[in-house]
Amino acid sequence: MSFVRWAVLAVVVVVVCGTAWQYRTEVAQKLGLATASAAEQSSSPAASAQPQGRRGRANPGGPVPVVITTVTPKSMQILIEAVGTVQAIASIQLKSRIDSQLMKVHVQEGALVKEGDLLFELDARTLKAQLAQIEAQVRKDKAQVEQAKRDSSRADDLLTKGAGTVVTRDNNVTNLKALEAQLESDEAMRQNILTQISYTEIKAPVSGRIGSIPNKAGTTLRVADNTATGVLAIINQVDPIFVSFAIPQVFLPDLRAAMAKGDVKVNAVIDDNRRQPGTIAFLENTVDPMTGTITAKARIQNDNEVLWPGQFIKAEIVLGVEPNALALPAAAVQLGPQGPYVFVVKDNVAELRPITVSRSQGGETVVSGGLKPGEQVVVEGHLRLVNGAPVSARPAAPEAPKPAAPPRG
Repeated sequence: MSFVRWAVLAVVVVVVCGTAWQYRTEVAQKLGLATASAAEQSSSPAASAQPQGRRGRANPGGPVPVVITTVTPKSMQILIEAVGTVQAIASIQLKSRIDSQLMKVHVQEGALVKEGDLLFELDARTLKAQLAQIEAQVRKDKAQVEQAKRDSSRADDLLTKGAGTVVTRDNNVTNLKALEAQLESDEAMRQNILTQISYTEIKAPVSGRIGSIPNKAGTTLRVADNTATGVLAIINQVDPIFVSFAIPQVFLPDLRAAMAKGDVKVNAVIDDNRRQPGTIAFLENTVDPMTGTITAKARIQNDNEVLWPGQFIKAEIVLGVEPNALALPAAAVQLGPQGPYVFVVKDNVAELRPITVSRSQGGETVVSGGLKPGEQVVVEGHLRLVNGAPVSARPAAPEAPKPAAPPRG
């Protein structure tokens, strides 16, 4: 009797399952499930690009509310973004070139100096005394040379008249040449002392910012002092200034092509509202094989000194301008197993469409394939969307104006 009951139960289960399979489409529609077959979904590029958790599910609560935007061509700069380091164009250590005593300091620490400004003054009294001594010797040499010239002239005249001798004439000529050589030697010594005196006034070799000054007036300076205190100060040239950065080698052909056409513009990004303009000034002659990058330097205007040596900063290299680029808000682009895609809204129905991304910059994604101008794409509301889902679309709200930057004091 037990065997009969189990047999009847098995027959009932088989009948119920068969009926459910035969009417599976109607059951799926009543339960709110997708009606597309697995074969149809697997053959659809949009379905294969869609994440697994979104396939085969419709929205049981009606149209999905979404925010849309219209794809409109616009002019977009072709940018390469990199992280750079600010470097002074010239960083010069000031040291004494003679053994002397520091008499005066004519500059404050951290001051902005101009080329030629007097910064430090050393003791020059001994050298000035030596200069006076050698100048007196030069005057003596000149007087002796003048006398030797007169003696030589008289010896020539006497020899012509037969009253002099050749030996006397030759001795006078030799004496004249010796005195002229002595004068040249003393003149050279005078120039040497003048040069040393010039070392007692240390002037700014370039315009820039001066650093800390460890030595004060009265300090004895030695040329052989190689310690940190042997450096009087360091001047950094800060206007203009360098921004050094490395870019991947894949951009090298585009960068060189842009440089062949003229100056390549570079922006040093201070914040969202401020950028310091400049141009590429240097491109390294080799690619770093360890990192696959190439180093470049941009010369940036820095009259307001917002860039400081050693500072890390974002750099934007402008390779050109694409006049009719299709740019979308970055939030509109989704990533699936088959690559990036967007939801295109047409007749209030969402279509999942794979796209080709060219680049991303400034919160926007430039699309090179998969979209046409005038189409509408979803910007917000992707979470509940599936391919073919009905939507209730509204345009994106305009961005609120950014608050004005506070005035600089």
